[in-house]
Amino acid sequence: MKKIAIITGASSGMGRSFAKHLDASRDFDQIWLIARRLDKLEELAGELKAEAKCISLDLLDPTSYDEYKKLLEEEKPQIDVLVCGAGFGRFGTFTEIPRDTQLQMVDLNVKALVAITYDSIPYMTKGSQIYEIDSLSSFQPVPYINVYGATKAFVLSFSRALNVELVTKGIKVMAVSPGWVKTEFFDHAVIDDTIVYYNRYYEADEVVVRALRDMKKGKDLSICGFPVRAQVFFTKLLPHRLIMKIWCKQQKKPF
Repeated sequence: MKKIAIITGASSGMGRSFAKHLDASRDFDQIWLIARRLDKLEELAGELKAEAKCISLDLLDPTSYDEYKKLLEEEKPQIDVLVCGAGFGRFGTFTEIPRDTQLQMVDLNVKALVAITYDSIPYMTKGSQIYEIDSLSSFQPVPYINVYGATKAFVLSFSRALNVELVTKGIKVMAVSPGWVKTEFFDHAVIDDTIVYYNRYYEADEVVVRALRDMKKGKDLSICGFPVRAQVFFTKLLPHRLIMKIWCKQQKKPF
């Protein structure tokens, strides 16, 4: 039985970084790299020491879930690590972002993550790990990043609850909730000047290294950077209405 790691959204950003760091720190018989862009996956595969299986799937298409499930049924691997890194956001006023784009965020950030996680768990054993890529926006309502933030709030709640449910199986689940990270995410998210204030950027490698360390400590939540952890702390203490007011003032928006 092959011992493998599976990474969705592996073509860029944190997915790509997870692939490289897991490959460097762990021994796998195979690493499954999943994303739409096959050329990017093959490029990444050439940089890994482990054998890589490049799988071109568009997780916005629900039929991809069945393709993924079929692959698992055919190969019957032992999944040691699953990283659900596929996702996207779009910044702007809710009524000005096309409905289809809003629904695609829900489909990729929520439905695909749940489907991939659900179909992977039967192939996991004691000690297996699941990293669900989340966001700082999961801790509060975020005007002008409305639907994206709401999908990430789902991921946070889902991940932490699932971690408890899987205790008896010895499988760990962790939400990885960074602030702004320098990735291709912004190429898709930013279409105008709706969001103008970005307090601090982190590198994908910083977030991943922290996540790997936090998983070893048995945490169900990983937040990279003291300023981000401090922000999360205050969002728990202050009324969300005040948090939204501060956010809107930073973005020069009425409240």
